[in-house]
Amino acid sequence: MDKFGFLKVAAAIPHVKIADCDYNAARMAALAQQAARRGVEIVCFPELGVTGYTCGDLLLQPALLDAADEALAGLIRATRKLPLVAIAGAPVAHDGALYNCAVVFTQGRILGVVPKSHIPDYAEFYESRWFASGAGISGDTIAVAGQRPDFGADLTFEVNGAEFGVEICEDLWVASPPSTALALGGAKVLFNLSASPEVAGKHRYLRQLVALQSARTLSAYVYCSAGFGESSTDLVFAGNGLIAENGTILREAERFAGDEQLVVADVDIRRLEFERRRTTTFRAAEGTAENTVIEMEIPEALKSALPDRETDPTPFVPKEKAHRDERCEEIFAMQAAGLAQRLAHTHCSKAVIGISGGLDSTLALLVAVRAFDRLGLDRKGIVGITMPGFGTTGRTYNNALQLMRSLGVTVREIPIRDACTQHFADIGLSPDDRSAAYENCQARERTQILMDVANMEGALVVGTGDLSELALGWATYNGDHMSMYGVNASVPKTLVRHLVGWVAAQSDDAAIRTTLLDIVDTPVSPELLPADEAGEIAQKTEDLVGPYELHDFFLYRFVRCGDTPAKILYLAECAFAGRYDRPTILRWLKTFFRRFFAQQFKRSALPDGPKVGSVSLSPRGDWRMPSDASAAMWLKELETL
Repeated sequence: MDKFGFLKVAAAIPHVKIADCDYNAARMAALAQQAARRGVEIVCFPELGVTGYTCGDLLLQPALLDAADEALAGLIRATRKLPLVAIAGAPVAHDGALYNCAVVFTQGRILGVVPKSHIPDYAEFYESRWFASGAGISGDTIAVAGQRPDFGADLTFEVNGAEFGVEICEDLWVASPPSTALALGGAKVLFNLSASPEVAGKHRYLRQLVALQSARTLSAYVYCSAGFGESSTDLVFAGNGLIAENGTILREAERFAGDEQLVVADVDIRRLEFERRRTTTFRAAEGTAENTVIEMEIPEALKSALPDRETDPTPFVPKEKAHRDERCEEIFAMQAAGLAQRLAHTHCSKAVIGISGGLDSTLALLVAVRAFDRLGLDRKGIVGITMPGFGTTGRTYNNALQLMRSLGVTVREIPIRDACTQHFADIGLSPDDRSAAYENCQARERTQILMDVANMEGALVVGTGDLSELALGWATYNGDHMSMYGVNASVPKTLVRHLVGWVAAQSDDAAIRTTLLDIVDTPVSPELLPADEAGEIAQKTEDLVGPYELHDFFLYRFVRCGDTPAKILYLAECAFAGRYDRPTILRWLKTFFRRFFAQQFKRSALPDGPKVGSVSLSPRGDWRMPSDASAAMWLKELETL
């Protein structure tokens, strides 16, 4: 496990020859050496890989069992200098019975032997003909490959600080898999040595099963199944290799491949530890199972510059279009449902929204329209107010008006320049001043107008601010920070853009679609400073606080994953390689932590709004943080990078 908590694991799928133990052991040794060169720390092989799974009644022959034992001893000797732990499948006789086992070894020493607990006896599986169940075996030892290691279904292994457990094939498919108890006892990585044949439709279910078990146990799950060379008398083996982490498949083998395969991934142990700490239901069940832990230190493995895992630069936005569209539909529906419930609860048939022609207010308006349609309310009950000020450009102004008209809501225009100029005079602010007072006056004037119009209309003010702005505190306190219900409160900026684009793609109205797409292409800006000489937006948010795609990445890694500043920087370099260099990422990461801590007071006074994703900063829900918390420790770490 490296300094960021990554553990490199592998599922190795070798060629096999049925009952040719020496050949099989040699192929496993070759793949183990290949794994060591990749920096793998734990590698597992398929079920009964030493003999081959499909030996049938040959498994009862003493000659085969003796050959398997000798070949296993040779494999352990051949890998004794490799800086990794290996898990091999072999039949092992003990006390008059034969067990289907996983043998865990490193540096020439067998750490322990885990028997299969659930022995199938149906359809294509008749293992009970040969094997006994290892369920309940604990505190025993077994003679294997010239050694006498611990033997039991409750064994887990801790190697260089990372605890892992092992189960075998059918164990995963039962109602209460052994891996559940192993995880509750402390194992954070689970290995499954399998020899599961293919049937049509089974692979999809298998992927779901592996992903779900990793999610239920808050673990990494490595599944390694038999492939090329197993008997095809009645069955076909595809060589499935899957590595999942907390519900997500990280890597998988090519099925039906003719070549041997080594499926490698870095699993994030510290992320799993963080998830277990924050998941109270998991903590409550911890300790209900006890593992017999065998500890071992091995030499440090080779380290690669980049991790063997994908680091998503946009964790809030699914990559695949179909998945992204599904996510947009779901979130949009949740936002509308939340607003509809609030309107129904307050017996309110009107809503007031400030429409700037920017992304956030556009999304809020679209959500309001969906909510009103859902409740059967007249869209004219939505009062859209555009409030041009000193920095309003023709592009955003025209888009705001066009969008409101196209959607059929009530359109109002209330300029704020004169009111702000009067206010400047009242408080003694120079007209040439461009300080925070100059900017925030405009935001508060707009909020006052919205609140007062809402009072006049008996309406509810719908907020427009998004999650990214809340994280950075990029909102005027008691200005655009305030509303009666904030529909975008847990939608990050990177997703807002996709949501608006998705609505545009769904629209049959060419005018609405054209306006929405232009809004998507408009630079993000509060438009509080005068436009440039060409009448274009002069105040661009991302020039001032940094790219939102970086900040959303930082936010996800910090809040959702619990990553340290150094780890966030490392992962950002991986995710944004070729787009942002290290100094740029580091600069904006410092900005993120300074602003995130300093601006908590705004989040502490956050209006109600629906949680729609895995990250929320509501003080009533996901994020509890004192407003005077210090960022010193996080910034101190950044200064050393």
